[in-house]
Amino acid sequence: MASASISLKRRSFGETKRKGAWWVYPLVVFLGLSAFVVYSTWAAFQGEHYRFGPYLSPFYSPELFGSSESFFGPKTAWIPSWLPFSPALLILWAPAGFRLTCYYYRGAYYKAFWADPPACAVGEPRKGYWGERRFPLILQNVHRYFLYLALVFLIFLAHDVWEALWFTNPATGETSFGIGVGTIVLAANVFFLGGYTLGCHSLRHLVGGGCDQLSKFPIRQKAYNCVGCLNNKHMVWAWCSLFVVGFSDLYVRLCSMGIWADWRIF
Repeated sequence: MASASISLKRRSFGETKRKGAWWVYPLVVFLGLSAFVVYSTWAAFQGEHYRFGPYLSPFYSPELFGSSESFFGPKTAWIPSWLPFSPALLILWAPAGFRLTCYYYRGAYYKAFWADPPACAVGEPRKGYWGERRFPLILQNVHRYFLYLALVFLIFLAHDVWEALWFTNPATGETSFGIGVGTIVLAANVFFLGGYTLGCHSLRHLVGGGCDQLSKFPIRQKAYNCVGCLNNKHMVWAWCSLFVVGFSDLYVRLCSMGIWADWRIF
């Protein structure tokens, strides 16, 4: 059989024959992720205004050390006084690691920040392709382990919603059931984070992998179908949950600072 070799010209950086505005999506991703990283980093280092009444910012949940309401009380002596301390810094590495290694976010920020490639059929700035087989990108494979931590965090955040249903009267000290706007904001945070986390690619493999014929395991097949249904909109869940978790911290922070007033619905 006759064969022929074809030489393809390599595109220079940004070169493409596409006529559409291919740069819009990576630009929006770049701006959106940059804004969240800047705000969340700033908020995490504040170490204050993360509680208001029964509300606790999701950036600080669970609060291990810090206030009198934390699990283990105020800041401990083994933390040096010269070291910047914030309760958020003790726990944010877990949800941050889950998002950083997420399959969707990896593809998104590779394009937006590293132009690898900037878009389909658009020239990239490097000649070779390493993939995720070498250090440091091979560390992205720890995503499945961050998933376990993310599932635990959902439990803490759901408990925070329960706590946000009970308001203390400052005059009498009595606690009564109620619903405020903050309660709805924290509940929405759990809803969107749940949709994002429970639609994770690694979770789908966890509940549906390890068997040759999934139909022989009806319970696992149901779980697999549920995760797959959420996974179909994984990008939507990822962005909605990112926005809502940031807004949840902002809401609690501004209420605590007296800039916003929390309206009691019930």
